[in-house]
Amino acid sequence: MKDICIVEFTSNLGLKEPHPGKEPGVNRLPDWLWRHNLHKSIKAKNIIRVDPPRYSSIKDPETNILNADSLVTYAREQAYLINNLISADKFPFILGGDCSILLGTAMALKQKGNYGLFYLDGHTDYMDISLSETGGVGGMIASIVTGNGADKLTNILNLSPYIKEENLWCVGNREYDEEYENEIRKSKATYLSLQKLRTQGIKNAVQSFLLEVESKKLDGFWLHIDVDVLNDLIMPCVDSRTPDGLSYDEFNELTSYLFQSQKLTGLEITILDPDLDETGQYTKDFVAAITSTFNKNFNS
Repeated sequence: MKDICIVEFTSNLGLKEPHPGKEPGVNRLPDWLWRHNLHKSIKAKNIIRVDPPRYSSIKDPETNILNADSLVTYAREQAYLINNLISADKFPFILGGDCSILLGTAMALKQKGNYGLFYLDGHTDYMDISLSETGGVGGMIASIVTGNGADKLTNILNLSPYIKEENLWCVGNREYDEEYENEIRKSKATYLSLQKLRTQGIKNAVQSFLLEVESKKLDGFWLHIDVDVLNDLIMPCVDSRTPDGLSYDEFNELTSYLFQSQKLTGLEITILDPDLDETGQYTKDFVAAITSTFNKNFNS
């Protein structure tokens, strides 16, 4: 079994301000998870933190994206670290941050080979900048890492695309807006909305993904977990709330199959905002679920 390394990417660069003058609180997520015993529960060999450049609410005039230059600077640091960890046969267990932390990881994966991405999220995050009101990369990161959008972000170090579009599985979206869903539907990615996931069955869906990883002879796959994939009643501490979502039974079943795979290269957890969980109960429940399922199944 690979040694686990917890990596803390304390970024909120991909989100808009929740209120004028207030930064999103997701940059404090690693400390919040530490407080709720995730670090103790995951048997990690070491813990590394990389802090991002300062947050700004001003859009980049060239791309109309928030913090574009800072995201590029940060992604290069992230990629260097993740590349080294994968080269040393470590398992990066990444704690965000918002979903934009995927940018550096995806660059590192491209530098290492040809990887799949299992994008487990209550939204597709496959939005074109023209549809974005906020300019936040968090809402378009799955599209960006597959090579769509401004060169400044999609082609850092001439690596575009970091993940091939056909190697992306976008799973769990429940924002059923025609214009929003059409972006992912017209791509080469595999799109399983929450409705489709339940219709197909969790086990069948994950087995199809893992079979594809094998048949394509991919070097591995990355697991992105945005906690807003969970039902809003059990995980309301997110920036973009939507009714419905996975129960913990569904979430644990799905992740257990992925954790067992020898092809799982690393994972990231994003979007839980400590500011929105005053008692910490939602976080405690999440930590109990993810650590128990991970420890029971990881590469078993």
